[in-house]
Amino acid sequence: MQPHPNVQAVQDALAGADARDASGTPSAVRLLPDAVHTAAAAAEALGVEVGQIANSLVFEADGEPLLVLTSGAHRVDTAGLAASIGVTRLRRATPEFVKQHTGQVIGGVAPVGHPKPLRTLVDTALAAYPEIWAAGGVPRAVFPTTYTELLRVTGGTPTEVA
Repeated sequence: MQPHPNVQAVQDALAGADARDASGTPSAVRLLPDAVHTAAAAAEALGVEVGQIANSLVFEADGEPLLVLTSGAHRVDTAGLAASIGVTRLRRATPEFVKQHTGQVIGGVAPVGHPKPLRTLVDTALAAYPEIWAAGGVPRAVFPTTYTELLRVTGGTPTEVA
């Protein structure tokens, strides 16, 4: 069976970046039996701590897309984050804005595989975990990675977001 185009785009981006998981094996998108729309559901399905889930949250920052990869263990402090990155308006993006800029739907937004690169911030809290999991382009797809690899493959900036 052919993978969903979003899953294929994420896998192609991972392969193109030579992304690796915690064991050094090439990162591969895996399909879970059911969709996981929350960090808690993803952690339960994978048998890991909720903090190991890298939520991909898209914000509208002064009209531009901003991807924030945050630990599932906490919420983004939007006022503090806006001040730290120098934007006047930071708000959660609408589903339409997310789809327009990532090609993916909320609940399955991956850190990679978008039509064009997005400014990306990576939560420093994720560095506490040797292995983290991120969405793979659809709500039931995930892939294993590390904090260092997530920074490298996304070109992201380490940032305290909570």
